Amino acid sequence: VQLVESGGGLVEPGGSLTLSCKSSGNIFSINIMSWYRQAPGKERELVATDGGDGTPRYADSVKGRFTILRDYKYSTVDLQMNSLKPEDTAVYYCNAEGLQPGTTYWGQGTQVTVSS
Repeated sequence: VQLVESGGGLVEPGGSLTLSCKSSGNIFSINIMSWYRQAPGKERELVATDGGDGTPRYADSVKGRFTILRDYKYSTVDLQMNSLKPEDTAVYYCNAEGLQPGTTYWGQGTQVTVSS
């Protein structure tokens, strides 16, 4: 499984951005898809996950502002980000968990910078 993110960039506080992750390869082995982020000097953290059961879950810091959307037809998972704050600045990573326990895949990451 290969994951490729796109859509990062520079945005002003209060602005919006949509990240997209395209999966390829053995996509039928994917169970759960999620977005993580890692800010400078901080650990990587879970931002949003589709849960694999149709029930999205979000970090408290992004609830009400971010939306995760998984499209099975096109093998993509998007992260719609609204009302962005400077503290949302980080490298955002797409993650896929396989049906086989212990299998996980990562994209290369895309930089999101929120600054005026």
